[in-house]
Amino acid sequence: MNRPDWLKDAVFYEIYPSSFYDGNGDGIGDLNGIRQKLPYVKELGCNALWLNPCFDSPFKDGGYDVRDYKKVAPRYGTNEDLYALFREAHELGIRVLLDLVPGHTSEEHPWFLESGKAERNAYSDRYVWTDFWIKGTPGHPYIGGETPRNGTYMLNFFKCQPALNYGWAKVTEPWQTPADAPAARATRDAMADVMRFWLEKGCDGFRVDMANSLIKGDDDDKSYTCALWKGLLGELRAEFPESAYVAEWGWPRQALCSADFDMDFYLDHPGNGYNRLVRSADAYLKGNDPLPFVRDYLDRYGISRDKGYISFITGNHDTPRISWYLTEEQLKVGYALLFTLPGVPFLYYGDEIGMRYLSTLPTKEGGYTRTGSRTPMQWAPGKNLGFSSGEPDSLYLPVDRAPDAPTAEEQARDPNSLLNTVKAILRLRHRFPDLQADGSFEILHARKDDPLLVYKRGTLTLALNPSDKAVKTELTGTPLFQIGTYDKGILGPFSFIVS
Repeated sequence: MNRPDWLKDAVFYEIYPSSFYDGNGDGIGDLNGIRQKLPYVKELGCNALWLNPCFDSPFKDGGYDVRDYKKVAPRYGTNEDLYALFREAHELGIRVLLDLVPGHTSEEHPWFLESGKAERNAYSDRYVWTDFWIKGTPGHPYIGGETPRNGTYMLNFFKCQPALNYGWAKVTEPWQTPADAPAARATRDAMADVMRFWLEKGCDGFRVDMANSLIKGDDDDKSYTCALWKGLLGELRAEFPESAYVAEWGWPRQALCSADFDMDFYLDHPGNGYNRLVRSADAYLKGNDPLPFVRDYLDRYGISRDKGYISFITGNHDTPRISWYLTEEQLKVGYALLFTLPGVPFLYYGDEIGMRYLSTLPTKEGGYTRTGSRTPMQWAPGKNLGFSSGEPDSLYLPVDRAPDAPTAEEQARDPNSLLNTVKAILRLRHRFPDLQADGSFEILHARKDDPLLVYKRGTLTLALNPSDKAVKTELTGTPLFQIGTYDKGILGPFSFIVS
């Protein structure tokens, strides 16, 4: 496996820019605010960042409707501010991935405005269009009557997000473009140009949104989409050998083995291993047995361990926060597991202090049910919980108003806090290469109706009990790290040890 060496010890911190830290008092987070908080990220134990989209956008979908891929959204600052963020992060040993949205743009993107013209031009085939004003795109949402062009255009998600044209695996209509046609290649090359632009400025790589959805039409096994990514990423790695790429894909057999991404997210899909670990009614971290998680995970791990890294997430901008499902005691042992499994983990901002999912918030910028996971970072007690010096009614989203809303400042002073537990786990991971991305992995104990999970990473043995009852283990000796209680082979409730 030829992946950048820095990924072996990488722990990513995901930042939703609007909500992390407001550096200028206008109520919205910004790049200079992120720069000011880089020491916090470093102290936490994260040595890499993933920034959600910070490009120019109408923000009808939280920035995932890009209007200009090469321009920073003015509300976040300038391109120069982002270049400075790259430099300052690198000085602290922190890498930075940007969020790439290759499948669609905003309807306000100049490419689309040109593509919608009646006269043929260089961008006519940049998006997926039919050839008549009332002919739709079968099996896909579409819009008609919005442009002078005699046709309808395909959507990837919201009405504001026309689908870019990477071609079709199987052409069945005269308006469809083969995946190897010049028009499809032009779209692919335009996206490569965007990626190259930011890599040259100091970006370390990309998280790729909806990476498995580019080529349309009977690409069920994703072979055409995999081939596209394999070629594109190969070109970029030849120029930028230390760059790294993580796919929003959720199936490593395709993303890692065929498309050649470095990392693939273990996404929360109903019934899969991640869902059965954290979010389902019978999730392991709620005190149930680990077998449903272990079986699914071992299959994925076995397929891909020599090809790339599975990336566990604590949560992200699209999912309810992990604290919605687990208590603080469960979170502590849950994080211990997530951060000591093979692969490259991702920590969503605020999860380290147990920020809550605010389920009753009205939608903001297309967030809908996701909005409650995008609230401002809670830095300290007092005005706006330290997020902004602006007035409360100016904030991008309201902060958690609960009297016991957790803050980073308060938890930093409590040695037993969730924040300090996360710091301790990450120090342990950085200390022992066996606990990092490439360390070997073996399940020693996982049984039905038994909450005990024991696994081996290199020379280290790790045991987890997420239930509220003590369990007996066959382990001996004094742990070199522990959460909760352990005595003479008895692992207490909500406990974790490394020996």
